[in-house]
Amino acid sequence: MPNAPYPNLMLLSIKKIPGWQLLWQLICYKPKLYLIDTCFWIFIMGLPALPGLIIREFFNSLTGKAKFGLSPWAFIAFFIALNLGHIAVIFIGRITKTQHRFTMRSLLRRNLLERLLNNPQTQIMVTENDSDKTISQGEVISYFRDDAEHIEDNVAWVSEIFGEGLFAVFSLIILLSVNIPMTLFVFLPLVGMVVIIQKTETKIKQYRQASRQATQQVTGILGEIFNSVQAIKVAGAEQDILDYFHNLNDQRRQMMVKDSLLNAILNSLFQNMVNFGTGLILVMAAFFIQSSANQLTVGDFALFVYNLSFVTGFFSSVGGFMALYKQTEVAFERMADLIAGASPETLVVPNQLYLQDLGRSKKTLPKLEQPEKSDRHYLQSLKLENLTYIYPGTTQGIVNINLKIQRGSLTVITGRIGAGKTTLLRVLLGLLPKQSGEIYWNEHPVKDPANFFVPPRSAYTPQIPQLFSYSLRENILLGLSKDDADIETALKMAVFEQDLAAMNEKLETIVGTKGVRLSGGQMQRVAAARMLIRQPELLVFDDLSSALDVETELTLWSRIFANTTEQGENPWIPTCLVVSHRRSVLRRADQIIVMKAGKVIAQGKFDEILADEQADWIF
Repeated sequence: MPNAPYPNLMLLSIKKIPGWQLLWQLICYKPKLYLIDTCFWIFIMGLPALPGLIIREFFNSLTGKAKFGLSPWAFIAFFIALNLGHIAVIFIGRITKTQHRFTMRSLLRRNLLERLLNNPQTQIMVTENDSDKTISQGEVISYFRDDAEHIEDNVAWVSEIFGEGLFAVFSLIILLSVNIPMTLFVFLPLVGMVVIIQKTETKIKQYRQASRQATQQVTGILGEIFNSVQAIKVAGAEQDILDYFHNLNDQRRQMMVKDSLLNAILNSLFQNMVNFGTGLILVMAAFFIQSSANQLTVGDFALFVYNLSFVTGFFSSVGGFMALYKQTEVAFERMADLIAGASPETLVVPNQLYLQDLGRSKKTLPKLEQPEKSDRHYLQSLKLENLTYIYPGTTQGIVNINLKIQRGSLTVITGRIGAGKTTLLRVLLGLLPKQSGEIYWNEHPVKDPANFFVPPRSAYTPQIPQLFSYSLRENILLGLSKDDADIETALKMAVFEQDLAAMNEKLETIVGTKGVRLSGGQMQRVAAARMLIRQPELLVFDDLSSALDVETELTLWSRIFANTTEQGENPWIPTCLVVSHRRSVLRRADQIIVMKAGKVIAQGKFDEILADEQADWIF
């Protein structure tokens, strides 16, 4: 099945593109900002190393072995000045870090959202436990929130660990200058950390994947509950839903505890290994100080101990960074799975982010591209040959559908529930991937239906139209540049003029969440007006009659086919493909397609089909 292989292919693809390469592309998105941020964090991590030199001279001045003839008060003054400078750098570094974090997170979310919006599939499939699963809108939130923020953390930590590592090298040089044998012991914890990470890599990724999936399920059920409150109440299923929600939260808690516990154990191991190594080094230092053959002064010892913390702290950070990187690979794999069919590099491709406050800036967002109709858009004929799609894991779908539609005609698809009517429309429009067969527009094959059947070629209204929590005007235009006269013309064609006259705010009327302030029939007619204002060649309606009375629907069809708009030599002559069961619409149709069990069993005009002996169950 076309849907099934994509997630698996993407998991293979993510292995070919290492996580560090994707992180590097994120870093290169805003190189100047990253370099500025890195410079500040070099100072943030490095300035504390300088007081070690002051401390050595301070103690040596107390024992009479100082190389500079400064008083202890002078060293104290230098020490205070350095710390005040460190505070100032931290303050500025936090500003650049916040900006850099926000930019990285926004780029990830912007690219992920763009890919999902451009994905023609009505369902989002991901792979879990080697099987495909459809995820809800609520579950998608987990990818935008948790996975994007985790990758952001990894990118942000790169600059910090770079600054920490730079001064760890500086501190290491100082340690070597003080005592080489003691310094060599510093590397023992690092070797142990690398071994631990290699041994626990599978568990790190497994626990992080499980915790993310558990969180995803919780956000998913929350979205389902809020979208189905009325249905839950009608069914009296409140307690069952709450019990199920509690079970999901318990599962999430268990997974999160495992993930957090493993992180805590690893951090504890890293820290204890560092502390154990530090203890061994201090014991060695005590022997070196007592040894008459070694010239280790008290100041040297203070300098060694002070700089030792920078080296061992860096090693501890390296251990945490390696664990974080393994978890980041999980985040990239999950997001790549969500955008199945696209390369993981889609997530990090450079794109413009409009972050300016438009209320304070003269800059404005770019205007949406306005679809312009040309000769190649005009429809003369639409033909389907052997179009087939079977839902994965079932025997339901459509098989070998053959159909031809002529310009200016009304074609009605009818049949009982489950006959495959909606599936046929979705496969034609690319909302479901055809598994075989061909689609021809003016005798030319359509290779990419999802991107082909859009305005000005085609427009589609599903059984339940999607409206947004904005004004009537914005729901109709959706970024299109049209004046009020054009909107009112489209509304009149959709038989909405009387409804509009009854609204106090007219076109500025807020329709509410998902159009809740409108009736079902009003929602369908607003959606129809949204199609009509774009004057597409092909109008596709999935059961427009479901919420309209017979008279209103007949008026709508009369107005659509009576209305033509001159556009040079080519007038707008709408062609309609409709799912309907009403006899009034069937009588008006130029062609009726009767479906049963995913196949066309009758085709022709109303009288021809009515004469068929099977007509008693068709209608």
